[in-house]
Amino acid sequence: MKLDVFQIDAFASRVFAGNPAMVCCLGEWLEDGVLRAITTEHNAAVVAFLVDRGPHFDIRYFTPIGELSLVGHASLAAAHVVLRILRPGLSQAVLHRRGGTLKVATLSDTLLAITLASLPARSCRAPVDLTAALGVPFAEVRVNDNQYFVTLEREAMVAGLAPDMDRLMKLDRDGVIVTAPGETCQFVSRAFAPKEGLPEDPVCGSAHLALVPYWSERLGRSEHLALQLSQRGGELHCSLHGNEVRLAGRCALYMEGTIHI
Repeated sequence: MKLDVFQIDAFASRVFAGNPAMVCCLGEWLEDGVLRAITTEHNAAVVAFLVDRGPHFDIRYFTPIGELSLVGHASLAAAHVVLRILRPGLSQAVLHRRGGTLKVATLSDTLLAITLASLPARSCRAPVDLTAALGVPFAEVRVNDNQYFVTLEREAMVAGLAPDMDRLMKLDRDGVIVTAPGETCQFVSRAFAPKEGLPEDPVCGSAHLALVPYWSERLGRSEHLALQLSQRGGELHCSLHGNEVRLAGRCALYMEGTIHI
């Protein structure tokens, strides 16, 4: 069996930036153990697996630990594979994932977009371990089912943050997102997910499903340029449309090849 595989740097205008994701194309679903083995073999943080169903695509996301219901940057990488490589004549497509659908579209010669339901976070009290892990004063804490969101006063505070990963591991959520107003953009963020094997996520698309409605309300606007201040960096063009968030960005093809099983 031969499978086409691609590595895409998502939310990046060049290779070695943004967030890398593998995208593997299947003729039909393989056993979950095989999908995990492929992910482990490539030592990849995440692999998005695609099955072409004709009018739509199926997509699933695997890490070496197991399956995730959604990975934002891998979704944009999959959009690049579908709309730029597999079906270059298409301007939009629907990807069916476990737990919902994902709309992908071409916005320009360089920008691709994914659209998903927003996941607003609600205000909450800061857990003791979160306060201790960050070690800096913060203005606000919010939470949704997956992540804590901490608002800092300035971009420089986000850039200079060095959280205690051991304390983050004790929290009852998988990830912690820190955010602040941007100096050259609407807002900035960093994402930490040591429970998922990611001390720092280079670009966390799914976090913006909560960040975009938050900053839209706070700033009184629906269109945003957002920067992720990780070492690799990332740029997201975000917009709020009712209960949906559109995340747009550039992708750079780093590698393409064939898996032999």
